[in-house]
Amino acid sequence: MTFQRKLMSTTVSSVAVLILSFAGQSYAALESFDDVSNTTAKDSIIALQEKGIIQGISHSKFSPDTTLTGAQSVQLIVNALNLNLSAISFVKMPEVTDYFTIAKNDAWYANALIIASVHGFDLPTDFDPDHKMTREEFTHQFILAMEHQGQLPKFKMAPIQFKDDTELNSSYQGTVQRALVLGIAKLDAADKFHPKAEITRAEAAELTQHALEYLDAHPAPAIE
Repeated sequence: MTFQRKLMSTTVSSVAVLILSFAGQSYAALESFDDVSNTTAKDSIIALQEKGIIQGISHSKFSPDTTLTGAQSVQLIVNALNLNLSAISFVKMPEVTDYFTIAKNDAWYANALIIASVHGFDLPTDFDPDHKMTREEFTHQFILAMEHQGQLPKFKMAPIQFKDDTELNSSYQGTVQRALVLGIAKLDAADKFHPKAEITRAEAAELTQHALEYLDAHPAPAIE
């Protein structure tokens, strides 16, 4: 049977709104954020807001410098790629604890983690939803999810050199390199990727928008 879980009520505290603001819920009517003008991700944030992929933490605040947890990152990727369980059949109704030992079945992120478990994410069974996601981890999960959907080409690529590549987790080298080559991830002005830095809401929005722009420019072949 197919399974879908509703997200928790939108009547939540301000702290919960911050947690859920990447979860596809409509916090309020579309309004301009007054705290993104000084971030280079401004255009990406606005574009994703207009698509309904992200919301602010309030009517006028996006909080671009706040870091993302693992659960928030997974929810953002699920939203951006429109992943769901509609084509999946289950012998029994799944619970998030069937896949992740320290997750909670009644948590707002439960459905997103179940979706992630069948859509190519590389999450360990002891995945911590509250873990602060790093730039390399977020990039890795995003690229894997895109590849699982058949949305990335298979080709040989010349690796891009960057000054802090020795800091990169060897398990993420391939996915980060593919993200860089395809223009989904970017280096900073000093040719650094900062793989171990915790990813902010603004950085995640920028990478997400780059990924969607790539998909718009390179649609997957239609299945006949």
